[in-house]
Amino acid sequence: MIYEEFLESKKKLILPTGKIVSPDTVHKKLFDFQRDIVVWAVKRGRCAVFADTGLGKTFIQIEWARLLGGHSLIVAPLSVARQTIREAKKIGVSVTYAKNDSQLVAGINITNYENIDNIERNDFNSVVLDESSILKSFDGATRKKLCKKFAKTPYRLCCTATPAPNDQTEIGNHAEFLGVCTMPEMLSTYFVNANKTTEYLSDSGHLIRKKHSNKHGTEWRLRYHAMQEYYRWLSSWAMAIRKPSDLGYSDDGYILPPLTVTPIYIDSHFVPEDELFFTGLRGIAHRSSVRKGTIEKKIQEVVRLSSGKDQVIVWCGLDYESKLATKSIPDAVEVTGSDSPESKAKAFEDFQDGKIRVLVTKPKIGGFGMNFQNAHRMIFFGMNDSWETFYQCIRREYRFGQKKAVEVSCILADVEQQIYDNVVSKGNNADRMMNGLIEVMSTYEKMEIGKMETKIQTDYKEETVKGDSFTAMLGDSSVRLKELKDESIDMSVYSPPFADLYTYSATERDLGNSHNWNEFFSHYSFIIKEILRVTKAGRVTCVHSSDIPAMQMKDGYIGIRDFPGAVIRAYEKEGWIFYGRAIVTKNPQAQAIRTKSKALLFASLRKDSADSRPALLDHILIFLKPGENDIPITPVANGEIDNEKWIDWAGGIWTGISESDTLQYTTARDKNDEKHICPLQLGTIERCIKLYSNPGETVLTPFMGIGSEAYQAIRFGRKAIGIELKESYFQIAVDNLKEIERQSTADTLFSVVENIPDSTFMETETID
Repeated sequence: MIYEEFLESKKKLILPTGKIVSPDTVHKKLFDFQRDIVVWAVKRGRCAVFADTGLGKTFIQIEWARLLGGHSLIVAPLSVARQTIREAKKIGVSVTYAKNDSQLVAGINITNYENIDNIERNDFNSVVLDESSILKSFDGATRKKLCKKFAKTPYRLCCTATPAPNDQTEIGNHAEFLGVCTMPEMLSTYFVNANKTTEYLSDSGHLIRKKHSNKHGTEWRLRYHAMQEYYRWLSSWAMAIRKPSDLGYSDDGYILPPLTVTPIYIDSHFVPEDELFFTGLRGIAHRSSVRKGTIEKKIQEVVRLSSGKDQVIVWCGLDYESKLATKSIPDAVEVTGSDSPESKAKAFEDFQDGKIRVLVTKPKIGGFGMNFQNAHRMIFFGMNDSWETFYQCIRREYRFGQKKAVEVSCILADVEQQIYDNVVSKGNNADRMMNGLIEVMSTYEKMEIGKMETKIQTDYKEETVKGDSFTAMLGDSSVRLKELKDESIDMSVYSPPFADLYTYSATERDLGNSHNWNEFFSHYSFIIKEILRVTKAGRVTCVHSSDIPAMQMKDGYIGIRDFPGAVIRAYEKEGWIFYGRAIVTKNPQAQAIRTKSKALLFASLRKDSADSRPALLDHILIFLKPGENDIPITPVANGEIDNEKWIDWAGGIWTGISESDTLQYTTARDKNDEKHICPLQLGTIERCIKLYSNPGETVLTPFMGIGSEAYQAIRFGRKAIGIELKESYFQIAVDNLKEIERQSTADTLFSVVENIPDSTFMETETID
């Protein structure tokens, strides 16, 4: 595989598994944007449609199932199934409601999530999860059951309203069901644990760790470098849309009338039984107590607002609220959780048909998926702090197809104003985040449905800066190494990315941006081959590596991965000879603070030493290019090594190297970097350079970073070539190399250093 093809393969996009259909085969009743989403979804085969309320998800999923053909099953909330059957008739499609296997028919069937255990057949050609966002409210066993049950179903579609852009749980649930990836894979690739941990050493030398966790447990934040790739990945299997213009279509017919939300505060004079006066809302239990204690004060306002001829929905959160509202409003009909599915469906249909004027129910019963555009007034008989519940209830009436201004009244006790303000604040924040998500995703989505060319401008660029004793090259090592001539390098020393994810940059050209070890070492092989080509026969490359902690979230277990061993195998595969290894000792306490490893804590040693392990040590792997070395390396004759020093270094355990003996790197860190870069210790580099090169020879580093290896090469009278992909690091490296050159000009030892000869480079034009 050529390098350009490999880079394309690194883009973590989900390949289509469905069928190609003509737009003409989609029912004419669907709008253009709905038609194109159907064509896209049928081609994808396994995908999600995150479309806001009223955008026609029902038509989309029915046409998707019809065009894919075969035996299909739609799984929907209890209150939505009958509505789906009615909608399907509008486009001439028959959908059969089935509670169990005996009621299934050839074609498209629909059942409720509550009946899924009664559907034992698993030979469906396609399955739809309608209102699939409710997966996050199910227990883990139910979600796993759905994933397992339909794991072999060829075609899978999830339909729900646009998720909150920061709700990684909802995105992860969908990805898992569709077979895109598991939740741990998604989190480890694109997110970072956002919980904060403070660590410090006590006076007695003990490591103290203080974790600041959110009350909801572990929080995850999208990695800064991963944002673009995350949204591109998401767009390859999900379509998020709030209005047709998000995808470049006209909003004609989808511009909603005004919406008015009015909080009405009732003077409650509420005082808790255990207090002399009200001191403010505290927690869920206290909020519930206040809500229950103020019901009687609110009911008169509920009755007043529900009077007249207009249809009204009264949303209740407590059984007593629901019963009191039904009793107090003369023509009200209550729908409860204990009603049979048939009774619920009949009541909702009667309300849609205008046979019921006032519908009293709870959000969890009728607040998701129902089309109630026939009404334009609703009353919240009390509220909780859930913005999503509030939003979903409003969107039952305030949805595309609504012809009248929608009026929403929120009846609250005066002491509950904090609840309303909290919900409004959450809503404003969600709107801002959703605007950002749609803005970023719309470009990729337009590409997916053919509304935009598939080429995206990349920010990759190259630059070359030369000094008297160095050449610094900005760009991709796999590409820029090709500019060097065969056998023009005397030795190389470097530290590659340690098979991590989104550590330095978001580009697929970065080795650190690899989905797994196989992809990392496939990428690394291009560089290993080029280093072999440009290195002189019989000469050496020194590779800094270390074992890597295995993490439960990313690797499925807690332990250690043998990264040095994998590097050795990769080098040998490309023709290098593994020649030796030096181990650099580490301070375990300093490493414990830096890596947050509980395996190095005194507490683990005292509690259960089976959880303890040694510190992770640096490995300097030495590889030899086959062939005879024409120019002997003579460090003793050069005065750089004596017998005592050789005895120390040849022991294989390198001591006396200070972990803080590095170039200053804090100014090189991007504001969006997830981690500080960790330059290789200057003492380690010094030993490699003095052992395996002569003064005046050329030292290569293909991962230059801020220039540590090249800096030491110049410092000890060598010439340096360094390649770095990340521009901010490159600029710092150039400054560092210019500074060491300036210092070296005053030293006669370095005055004989000549410029790197042009013969080192291929006769090709360098791209700036």
